[in-house]
Amino acid sequence: MAQLYSARSRAIEPFHVMALLARANELQAAGHDVIHLEIGEPDFTTAEPIIRAGQAALAAGHTRYTAARGLPQLREAIAGFYAERYRLNVDPQRILVTPGGSGALLLAASLLVDPGKHWLLADPGYPCNRHFLRLVEGAAQLVPVGPDVRYQLTPHLVERHWDSDSVGALVASPANPTGTLLHKDELAALSTCLKQRGGHMVVDEIYHGLTYGCDAPSVLEVDNDAFVLNSFSKYFGMTGWRLGWLVAPEAAVPELEKLAQNLYISAPSMAQHAALACFEPATLAILEERRHEFQRRRDYLLPALRELGFAIAVEPEGAFYLYADISAFGGDAFAFCRHFIETEHVAFTPGLDFGRYQAGHHVRFAYTQNVERLQQAVERIARGLKSWKPDAL
Repeated sequence: MAQLYSARSRAIEPFHVMALLARANELQAAGHDVIHLEIGEPDFTTAEPIIRAGQAALAAGHTRYTAARGLPQLREAIAGFYAERYRLNVDPQRILVTPGGSGALLLAASLLVDPGKHWLLADPGYPCNRHFLRLVEGAAQLVPVGPDVRYQLTPHLVERHWDSDSVGALVASPANPTGTLLHKDELAALSTCLKQRGGHMVVDEIYHGLTYGCDAPSVLEVDNDAFVLNSFSKYFGMTGWRLGWLVAPEAAVPELEKLAQNLYISAPSMAQHAALACFEPATLAILEERRHEFQRRRDYLLPALRELGFAIAVEPEGAFYLYADISAFGGDAFAFCRHFIETEHVAFTPGLDFGRYQAGHHVRFAYTQNVERLQQAVERIARGLKSWKPDAL
């Protein structure tokens, strides 16, 4: 029988956590109290000023296509945010508003990666990055990284893994699943290393704003030619609104605009109007309060898991994840996650969803529940460890 579907589709892996999530939802539907620490989505609803702005946009009839690059006033507001937060002068003409951060990644990959070429990516890392590269017939050159380099690419690793098919590197700061940052000197060193090889630097800054005890610098502070991916989903709490942006070098904008026109026409108009409220002082005050709440959660969960025996070698400085080594307990990470769903009704994510390097004995916890729920989760995990048998599942 002839193959019905494309090789590209078959090469893109599913999220392993979705099978676990489906089971967790079954248990929840059956009346069990499931604590969800598996999905990278804040538990807060969108802030009220943003919701009101979206409602006003609908009432005013803002339901039509916008320009492919996005509403001019929103691009100006984003530029103003860079000026206020980073002291950067970013021309609004360089900003493209996209359907989520995924839309920004799709544009960048389509523009920069020819068939057979690749970007260097840290392993572990966000899996959709490599899948988008496969979608445009490129590839991800996965570079194993560990706690010795804080799970981030370094110039030395770029030099070691660069080859004739390399055209750039995609790094994330803060990173998913590890929560680690690239500081300004590290971004500058990577930029220099890539420019020496004629490569592009692409930086995922989607978790900017969610940092604890430090600020995450933008790559634009050290490299005005870098491509920046960002989103309204995480810090701004607009996950379901599907809105992000891309900052690109001025010369790349006409090509990116052409791609946007063909790939998705425009980002959702109602979401764009709603997002104008993101930068109002009242909204930012709410978002900062939520950031402090995430820090409280991290500061509780990190030592609590370590006390149970989870090895978390690097303290995360951003995002809302803990990437934990379960070697002390033995067994496979997927079976480990299944055990805790079935016995204790606590859901978290196996390392297989984030790459290949040592993935079988890592798991990710998302601290997207309040501290009381995290305390309940820790109590259940402590109990579940007593019944865990590595070969049981």
